[in-house]
Amino acid sequence: MSQGGNRWFVKIVLLIAVVALVGVSMLPMIAAFNDSQQSGNTASSTGNSASEQKSKLEDTVRGYELVLQREPENQTALRGLLETRLQLLRLGQGDIKGVITPLEKLSKLNPEETRYAVLLAQAKQQTGDKEGAAQAYRTVLETKPGDLPALQGMVTLLLEQKRPEAAIGLLQESLDKAKKANKIEPGSVDTTAVQVLLGNLYAKEKRYAQALSTYDKIIKNDSKDFRPVLAKAMVLKDQGKTEEAKPLFDKAASLAPARYKDEINRQKQASSADSTPNPESSSSSESE
Repeated sequence: MSQGGNRWFVKIVLLIAVVALVGVSMLPMIAAFNDSQQSGNTASSTGNSASEQKSKLEDTVRGYELVLQREPENQTALRGLLETRLQLLRLGQGDIKGVITPLEKLSKLNPEETRYAVLLAQAKQQTGDKEGAAQAYRTVLETKPGDLPALQGMVTLLLEQKRPEAAIGLLQESLDKAKKANKIEPGSVDTTAVQVLLGNLYAKEKRYAQALSTYDKIIKNDSKDFRPVLAKAMVLKDQGKTEEAKPLFDKAASLAPARYKDEINRQKQASSADSTPNPESSSSSESE
């Protein structure tokens, strides 16, 4: 897929699978990984204040480490150590490996809190431990097959490994399990979210007919859900079918909660800008 297409895939997965659907946010870890270099540059420009902040954070880390030497399962200290090391990462200091140990302990101590296992998988993925990341995701999905952050993370990992069919199979298997899971615990699996992710995967693989068919089925089942409408608009936009996409962006914006309307409208405006002819290229072609 083109670089622009890959950017679209990341945006739509983050918007639909993480921000719009999940109460527990993974953004602190993502921000720490992605913004560490930028934060490091900012730190160098702020001089002593950044240096003082770094020194205080390192002192705090040592304090938590002393507590954990005496009480290795003290969860307050483990969470504090994790958060402080993440703050250091945001300043461009420390190593991602430093968050793995507290995450492993927190994940083991709180198996029902799947966010720790997902963050652990993300950290291992960033350090290149793909098998460790996969195992962490699988641990979550064995007990909660519809856990969206774990599904999205595992899909991303499989795509990194050039295994799109395995990613598609994972989502299809999750949908198969959803019926039983939702009978036992109603609403435990957001089937619409999983279906949208499946449609996105088809689109990424340029299987556009399957992607659009998947979105249409979701829309038919629930005409008031903005997510498949937005996903379909994004795919049409990615195909260059901006005129077909515009009314879908409008519909998605009308259906979406207020906090998502601005982003949807920005996507629509970007779509319109992409379809606007360049006056210089037009005049140049006419002169030819």
